[in-house]
Amino acid sequence: MAFLLGAVAFVVALLLSVMLHEGGHLLPAKRFGMKATQYFVGFGPTLWSTRRGETEYGVKAIPLGGFVKIVGYTPLEEIDPADRPRAFYRQPAGRRAIVIVSGVVANFVFAFLLLMVMAMTVGVPQSGTVTSTVDEVTPCVPAGARSACEEGRPRSPAAAAGLRAGDRVVSFDGTPVSDWDELTKAIDKAKPGQTVRVAVQRPGAPQTMTLPIRLADVDGQPFVGMSARVVGGGYERAGPLGATAFAARATGRTVAGIGEVAVDLPAAVPRLFSPERESTPGGQVGSVVGATDVSGQIFASDTNSARDKIALFLSLVVSVNIFLGALNVLPLLPLDGGHLAVVGYERARAAVNRVRGRPDPGTVDMTRLLPLTYLAVLVLVGLGVLLILADVFNPLKLPE
Repeated sequence: MAFLLGAVAFVVALLLSVMLHEGGHLLPAKRFGMKATQYFVGFGPTLWSTRRGETEYGVKAIPLGGFVKIVGYTPLEEIDPADRPRAFYRQPAGRRAIVIVSGVVANFVFAFLLLMVMAMTVGVPQSGTVTSTVDEVTPCVPAGARSACEEGRPRSPAAAAGLRAGDRVVSFDGTPVSDWDELTKAIDKAKPGQTVRVAVQRPGAPQTMTLPIRLADVDGQPFVGMSARVVGGGYERAGPLGATAFAARATGRTVAGIGEVAVDLPAAVPRLFSPERESTPGGQVGSVVGATDVSGQIFASDTNSARDKIALFLSLVVSVNIFLGALNVLPLLPLDGGHLAVVGYERARAAVNRVRGRPDPGTVDMTRLLPLTYLAVLVLVGLGVLLILADVFNPLKLPE
């Protein structure tokens, strides 16, 4: 039930995000006197619609996007002669640019405000201190660094040696350690297959215990199979200024992360259906199906508190809005960035002709851009279908 609630909550948030994006186009278009005939969320058959003035508002059956129909969005459209003065392509370049970018701005503003609300209500996550005390012992040696335990996998070195939750590691292979940072450095110096002696203080035990642990190999790195206990973590509510700073930092990190994912995605495509999918940034990108599944996992998690779940869910919605905005910035038709690039090219060409004493050549011949538009659509749709299939057959999992 909790999983279903999380999935439904994400679908609602996604539809709200789409409505905001398309509303960002609609409102300035109407403000500038352009004619908008349709404002719909979703694609396919119409489930419900109503008309207000000259605009039809409604919901369609497939919740994978939305659109606003502005008359004359490109010169290729056939329009009623009576609507020609209000056609989009006949408007001043500045107004067209505002209408185009307002959808992206709406998503970024929504994400920013959502981060501020999260900081002032749920609180800003505090990392706390990561100790050398064992919080949990991994039962197996996973196939990859981000893979979960699967049936048939060998026991982890920590489990085989008898390490327990609550044990505090005081030395690793003769090197004294006082926190997680020192412990990980000591582990990194070892080699897979090496047997090390780990000294631990066990609650209730009269003296230090020494456990021999034979390190496993995971992605070429030594693997013990334990997670650290964190003390002093939690959430701290921020005031308006602190929330603004937090939102700015979080937005910047998310944009940088999206850029890293975009660069890595081509190399990650061959691993989308393998256990190593999540081992690289590109492999962690998912489709709407995957994001819906992750939202369900957040709500159904037994290890996260209610506060954790709210923070994770809001962070997911923020990421989706920033991704939606960043994707539309790309200078590819039919994305917003492509239409903005066309407007910019028209104005640059007009400026050059003006310097040369020539007349403004007017709008771009869009028929010449159709092959590139079809190619961009083919790539985007193909990648979307591939990610949906990967999310169905090799779904992303929340970190344990």
